[in-house]
Amino acid sequence: MLQKNAIQFNEAAPEVYKAMARVEGAITQHGQDALLRHLVKLRASQINGCAFCVKMHVAEARQDGET
Repeated sequence: MLQKNAIQFNEAAPEVYKAMARVEGAITQHGQDALLRHLVKLRASQINGCAFCVKMHVAEARQDGET
C-alpha cells in the first residue's frame, strides 16, 4: 500500500526509474542472493532516511524468508 504523499519515481523521474529497473534485472540475472539484495536495499534506504522504503524493503525481505 502506497502512502498518499509517497513519490512516484516512475512518474517523477522515468529515466532514472528505468535505469534502476535495468540494474535490478542485471543483478537478479547474474544470480545475486535474493536475501542479500534485500538487505542491501534496506541499508541504502536507512542511509537515505526513507522510512517508506525501509518499511517496503523489510516487508519484501520477510516475504522472501529473511528473519
